[in-house]
Amino acid sequence: MHRNSIFHITTIMKKLSLAITFALFSSCIYAQNGINSPYSRYGFGIQSERAMGFNKGMGGVAQGFRNGQQINIANPASYSEVDSLTALFDIGISLQNGNYKMDNLQQNIRNTSFDYFAFQFRAKKNVGLTVGLLPITNIKYSFASSSENLEGTENVTSSYTFSGEGGLREVFMGVGWRPFKPISIGVNGSYLWGDYDHQMKMAFSESSAFSIQRTYSANISTYNVQAGLQYIQPINKTDKVVIGATYTLGHNVNNDAYRNTQTNNSSETQTIDTIRNAFQLPHTIAAGITYYHSNRLRIGADFELQKWSDCKFPSQQTSVTNSTATDKYVSTTGQLNDRTKISAGLDWTPNPIGRGLKRWTYKAGGYYSQSYAKADITNTITDKPYEFGVSAGISMPIYNGTTRRWNSNPRINVSAQWVHTNIPYLNATTLRQSALTENYLKLCVGISFSEWWFYKWKVK
Repeated sequence: MHRNSIFHITTIMKKLSLAITFALFSSCIYAQNGINSPYSRYGFGIQSERAMGFNKGMGGVAQGFRNGQQINIANPASYSEVDSLTALFDIGISLQNGNYKMDNLQQNIRNTSFDYFAFQFRAKKNVGLTVGLLPITNIKYSFASSSENLEGTENVTSSYTFSGEGGLREVFMGVGWRPFKPISIGVNGSYLWGDYDHQMKMAFSESSAFSIQRTYSANISTYNVQAGLQYIQPINKTDKVVIGATYTLGHNVNNDAYRNTQTNNSSETQTIDTIRNAFQLPHTIAAGITYYHSNRLRIGADFELQKWSDCKFPSQQTSVTNSTATDKYVSTTGQLNDRTKISAGLDWTPNPIGRGLKRWTYKAGGYYSQSYAKADITNTITDKPYEFGVSAGISMPIYNGTTRRWNSNPRINVSAQWVHTNIPYLNATTLRQSALTENYLKLCVGISFSEWWFYKWKVK
């Protein structure tokens, strides 16, 4: 066997070991999720986008993207484009600086988070396989209200503290197949798991006074299925349009939710309320179109709808009958809003076969979304929560000086995102509309490896 062949095989094995290490490391560090926001109190937490390093700088546009050197997990139909000799690895992290405001409260927080890991290769002609790991939602917050004098007292004050942590993650396997030239189809099957733990404490300055602590918790484990389609329409020898769409199955999640209430007055009491089969996942549809000009320019736009309003979710409901208050812990629909998202973006490579800065890819994009968070379950606030963001980035290929090839070189993808969120709610003190607003700047770094795994080496 040639010395170069042995070198290539050794290099592949080293990178495979490195990729496996990355995957295991990623699953461990996920517990240290990269957010710290009161916004994560709602639903399953703040949703993570199904974006990779190549499209984070493009507003997350992905439905019509297909490229044999990029892993696009947002649409499994794109997997069929992977080259016959290529195996792809991709991993990404984010650094985030956030500013959160809620009435007179304001806080600046820095966080680091794991974004994704994915591995893709060709199984046979026109069939590509992908496996990966990524966070779905994140929960982490801690804040307290200022002390207030109780009505009719001079020295007794009350205070509230709120905290929470948890989130969902996903491990998936997907296949993409191109049955004939203009059409590709694909499917992702995944296992979702995670938990949440929300705590509320009400205390008084007088030690003998009544106090209460409530914990809301659940452990989630379920499946998810996503189907994808892409249609390729050539325009001329260099230009084409790709139309993409996906559907994600909504279904019941057969897991329970718990509310643990501890009260302390003259004696301490504890009650536990349980809701059986308390959750549902939403039906989700997404569609998009992307225009390709040669190998230099891509321009795309996407739309997505998640039907969270039809999903059951735990809720605390209070009713008053004959001056008697009744408190129930139930699971009902209408606890969350439907989430919609519109995104657009582009990338441009001055010279795909050039060198230096001419071979870099430059990206820009943005999106607008209506959040699924519903802070006012009384429906007295008519304004809807929303979120928008803009992003820009670059993709830098690193020349492989050993093999003197660009087609198996690592790529570093760097993007910057600025995001603003606004969640309106009813202030219980003033009985007027207030808002939880967040502004954060996120730096995303991803690295991808492309290796010739299936090259046939000569043996002498």
